[in-house]
Amino acid sequence: MRPNTKLFFGETVGNPGLDVLDIATVSNIAHDAGVPLLVDSTLTSPWLIKPFDHGADLVYHSATKFLSGHGTVIGGIVVDGGSFDWDRSGKFPELTTPYDGFHNMVFSEESTVGAFLLRARREGLRDFGACMSPHSAWLILQGIETLPLRMQRHMSNTHKVVEFLVAQPFVARVGHPLLESHPSHALARKLLPRGAGSVFSFDLKGSREQGKKFVENLKVFSHLANVGDCRSLVIHPASTTHFRMSDEALAAGGITQGTIRLSIGLEDPDDLIDDLKRALKAAEKATGSAA
Repeated sequence: MRPNTKLFFGETVGNPGLDVLDIATVSNIAHDAGVPLLVDSTLTSPWLIKPFDHGADLVYHSATKFLSGHGTVIGGIVVDGGSFDWDRSGKFPELTTPYDGFHNMVFSEESTVGAFLLRARREGLRDFGACMSPHSAWLILQGIETLPLRMQRHMSNTHKVVEFLVAQPFVARVGHPLLESHPSHALARKLLPRGAGSVFSFDLKGSREQGKKFVENLKVFSHLANVGDCRSLVIHPASTTHFRMSDEALAAGGITQGTIRLSIGLEDPDDLIDDLKRALKAAEKATGSAA
């Protein structure tokens, strides 16, 4: 904490390590300091966890991901839980004192429940044009209608894929809280009984070139950096998003030459496992020094 700290921010589960945020503990620390807690719940969606129930004040979702569920839109939402006392905090004059930009409006008086949301919406519309197209909004709303059914399938498919990967000799590590070896296993069982999400990483026992070969030999998984899609997605950071980094820099960031991130979709799980099995075999046969 510093004198100018005004917000605590965290993810329900980290991407892609799936470290679980102890929301209640962090919110207590934030509230003792007179600041709100903003939680990004994109990777879990409201079906897996409701951060407001655990003490969060603001919640953010990339609606591009699970809420929409089909990789067809770009959008996001921020939700004000209405529980934080902006006046009592004393750290937010932009919400509790007259604002010239809106004719001396005091947002905490204008909306005693959602002062933050009121300013975010009005200022966003006025200054940034933060207005979604009607078609994008309709696609997201349509996606939300099937969210429970899709999340159930995401979780059941993920469970089967994780079980498969753990048993593979060419896989060094699988980073999902389903496993007792994961540092957040106990917390995930408490906070996320339905599952800790379908986006996770695992490490191949191989080089960058072998990681690249793994992706190139997949047929069902799509090679995309998006997550939360109805289609299963894969990315190899060492040859794409982090390809300019040295092996030492990768390791410092918790990434190996063979780290693979998966976003498990809605396909038949047997098809996904067959696809992974074929790619693992190809990667193991590829030449390249071990990581």
